[in-house]
Formats: sequence, C-alpha cells, structure tokens
Amino acid sequence: MPALDEFSFLPAQSTDLGRDLPAVHRVDTTLADGRRLSGLRWGESAPVVTLLHGAGLNAHTWDTTLLHLGVPALVLDLPGHGDSSWRDDAAYVARVLTPDIVTALEQWTDAPQTLVGHSLGGLTAAAVAASRPDLVARLVIVDITPGVDPSAGPAQIRAFFAGPTDWTSREELVDRALAFGLGGSREAATRGVFLNSRVRADGRVEWKHHFAHLAAAAANAGEDPSTPDAVKAVLSETGWDDIAAVEAPVTLVRGTRGFVTEPDAEEFLRRVPGADVRELPTGHNVHEEDPGALAAILRDIIDRG
Repeated sequence: MPALDEFSFLPAQSTDLGRDLPAVHRVDTTLADGRRLSGLRWGESAPVVTLLHGAGLNAHTWDTTLLHLGVPALVLDLPGHGDSSWRDDAAYVARVLTPDIVTALEQWTDAPQTLVGHSLGGLTAAAVAASRPDLVARLVIVDITPGVDPSAGPAQIRAFFAGPTDWTSREELVDRALAFGLGGSREAATRGVFLNSRVRADGRVEWKHHFAHLAAAAANAGEDPSTPDAVKAVLSETGWDDIAAVEAPVTLVRGTRGFVTEPDAEEFLRRVPGADVRELPTGHNVHEEDPGALAAILRDIIDRG
C-alpha cells in the first residue's frame, strides 16, 4: 500500500461529492526573519478567493468547502499551524499575523481577493483588509467577532489540546477527539487528525499546531489549561477598529450554535452598519459542518463582485 500524504483523501472526497478535483499543490515562502509560510493553491488559474483557518486547524480544513465552491483559491496555514513555522514569541494575534498574510497575498495573488477567515483567521482577515485595502475586494468573517464571549465554547477546545504533547499513534488522537465530541464521524476524525499531526523522527506523533503545546505547557506549570495566555490573547484582542476601517464589503457568517450569539451579531451590525449577516444552522466550524451551504454563500458573494 502506498503511504498516505496530505492529498490522499481528496479523490474520494471529490467522488463522494460528485465534484471535479482540480490540481492542488503546496506553496511555500521564506519570510524575512527566516520563518516558513506555507499554503495550498487550488486550481491552475490565479486565485480569486483566499481563506484563513481558525486556531488549532490548518489549510486542509477548507478542502470540502473548496470542492463545493470550484474556483481557484489560495488557502494558507497560519503561522504556528500546519506546515508554517511556529512563532518563538507565541504571539498568535491578528495584527501580529497580518504582515505574513500580506506577504502571501503579494506573492501568490495578482488581484484583490475575496478574503475569508474563520475564527482567529476571521480577525486576522479583518486586520489585513483594514491595513491593505488594495489586496481585498470583499471580506467574509466566519463565526467570530472581537466581542465573542470566551466562555461560550472555546474552553472545550482549549481543554482538548491541553493533553500530552506527543502520542504513540494517530489512532490515540482520533479516540481523544471523538471522546471530546469533536471530529464528526470516525472517518472524518481520522482524516482531520492525519492532516493536523505529524510523526517525529522518534516515531511519536504530535499536533502540528503550536496551540496544543502552549496549552500543555500551561497545564504542566499548574495554570488553568483552558486559558493559556496565548489563547486568551486571541480571544480578547480588540479588533473592532480593524473591522470598522475595512473599505471592502463585509459579510459575517454566523453558526446559530456557534460562538457568535445574536447579541454579538447585533453589535457587529451596530459597529459595521453596511455589513451583511448570514446565518447557518451549525456550530462554530461552519465550513466543516455545512461546507456546501457556506460555499453557496461564498459563490454568491464572489459572483456579485
């Protein structure tokens, strides 16, 4: 049997959905400080949409959404996630991450993008759109606002990652995800774990993203593992000024069982009066729970220009 790689799951996913599978390949660049920034290019044409994932995820979290959407795309691994380098300062907040995303857009796109961001990626997308309006034609923020209540759900995810930093097998990680009620079906959880973990030289398995290691370090230091400082910074960062400064049309997509409550959405509209708010009957990971419906929203936004 050939060894699995990060693209091994795509043919079956595309067949199940009855969708064409475009060419998908990894792109990498070296940043000014020597860190690696990585991502995926979908399709042979220049991207029209760029997507940023949430904390603890990676570029492949958008795979099914992009199979439904069927347009050329750029999908980035945020710093500290996927194949992108970890930050020594563990500063995973929107305005700190923004220069890296700008570098990627300048290098890998040739026209203003529909910029889509989920959770941490949503706050980062807003900061990018505010600082570089020439790179962003439309902004779509998925299930996050700067005012989100940090007790509304993120604590479960933080606690999930606050376990050991390495494991004997990926199967152990799948079992842990399912025990926490994460990952959906076993098949989906297995795919997600494979794409979000790596096997070290010593044969042990670890999460690719830095957040798991930060949460574990906090737990080992006797701190509350559900609230490591880096995660609290992500959740408490004030981003309203960034969103208010965005010149492009703004859409907020809210999962009705997600982290953005109705009052949060009302506050969003008060601060960004011209924004469009869409709702889908999902939890926080809208793009994983109902990728077809989210893709339909994105298609409408792209087609409207």
